[in-house]
Amino acid sequence: MGEKSLASRIGQPTVHAAELLRLHHKIYSVFWRWSDGALDFAILTGRLWTVFRWTVRAVGAEMLRIACFLAIERGVRICAPVHDAILIEAPQYGLDEAAASAQKAMSDASCTVLGGFRLSSEAKIVRYPNRYMDERGVEMWRTVWAVLERFGVRTGAPAHT
Repeated sequence: MGEKSLASRIGQPTVHAAELLRLHHKIYSVFWRWSDGALDFAILTGRLWTVFRWTVRAVGAEMLRIACFLAIERGVRICAPVHDAILIEAPQYGLDEAAASAQKAMSDASCTVLGGFRLSSEAKIVRYPNRYMDERGVEMWRTVWAVLERFGVRTGAPAHT
């Protein structure tokens, strides 16, 4: 992500985003050397792949597939993969442990696919009676609820959707 995209995403001036990126490069210099080297190799040779010989375009999908396998093997109940995340369900009393296990699966998957490099992740935990809602999906869900109601389906949709 460049400084303009970051500035827009965090709602800050471009100069602030540029400083954050500069600091990120300084603090994570080993990562950036590796990343720049991988990019240079890809540009020079036209080739880049994972340890499983998938092309670079498949890295994210490959990590997510492996993370799902690992999480399931560890007893995590997966509802669905969502872009670069895993939506899970767990009883209230075991939710924190299930989330930690899913995060560990994501980290282990990145380590496997990236040949030892571990990516971090964050967990967004939503407890009953709340439900997960991404701002980017609000308009789509309003449309879905409206269509269902037009067909006489009683949705009981919350007022904020």
